[in-house]
Amino acid sequence: MKSLSLALAAASLTMLSACATPTPYQPVAANVSPANQRGYSETRIEDNRYRLSFAGNDMTKRETVENYLLYRAAELTVESGYDWFEVVSRNTDEKKRATTFEDPYMSSFSWRFYSRNRWSRWGAFGADWGTDTVVYSRYEANAEILMHKGAKPDSDPNAYDARAVKANLESKIIRPGTTH
Repeated sequence: MKSLSLALAAASLTMLSACATPTPYQPVAANVSPANQRGYSETRIEDNRYRLSFAGNDMTKRETVENYLLYRAAELTVESGYDWFEVVSRNTDEKKRATTFEDPYMSSFSWRFYSRNRWSRWGAFGADWGTDTVVYSRYEANAEILMHKGAKPDSDPNAYDARAVKANLESKIIRPGTTH
């Protein structure tokens, strides 16, 4: 009975995650614990210097997280009255977690055998036919930017025209309440 309850719980989680959507472009919610914060945040360091981050959920691709970070940098630059920004440092972290689900039909006692002082599922070469393990990746991108006025220097590969970045990435931005 316990394994059936666990299987139903695993199935419910699987169905919920199937309905999940990638993190939309949004600020981090203030009432959420730090471990569950998804969206963008920024910290002002100096008048023209910010530390930015964007954290996605398990459904948000790395490219999306990095695009949202650049878009926020461009948006913040324009909002602050500047024309272009320079990326001083940039990093994307990947956090992986594995979840194992048991198949209620394959994990019954009749499909198991006793070997080496433990019960094991029936399988060849140590294979465990009664479980399925899924690995999820969650990405968080971080950058420190300096904002500037005037023309962007063409020779600096870390310099971005804020209005051009916004215009080029706008079609990739999914906001809360919109569909893909």
